[in-house]
Amino acid sequence: MIGRLNHVAIAVTDMEAAARVYRDTLGATLSPPLAQPEHGVTVIFVELPNSKIELLEPLGADSPIAAFLARNPGGGIHHVCYEVDDILAARDRLAAAGARILGSGEPRIGAHGKPVLFLHPKDFLGTLVELEQA
Repeated sequence: MIGRLNHVAIAVTDMEAAARVYRDTLGATLSPPLAQPEHGVTVIFVELPNSKIELLEPLGADSPIAAFLARNPGGGIHHVCYEVDDILAARDRLAAAGARILGSGEPRIGAHGKPVLFLHPKDFLGTLVELEQA
């Protein structure tokens, strides 16, 4: 059901400092910052030959990333994102298998302009999983 790894998301407290690490120290190409108010984050994508790293910074006090950073003040890996061919079929199959879909269960548009869903970390070995329509 899952396809390729789309990205690994890292929550950061200082987006510019994080961008400098990837751009200046590691020599990576970065996307411009993109505010995602509906998700409460600002993102920068670090482009890799076979995947991406998504840097996440809170956008507002109610951001789920702000809550994550309150528990993890140094930042860290927030989630992994896998592509799926049919997000609704994947959702239905996972729900039938007992996996918990976070939020309303309806896909929302993510940072790539494609439908996404999040799966409860307790159902996936302690890892928050994002599914993105391929």
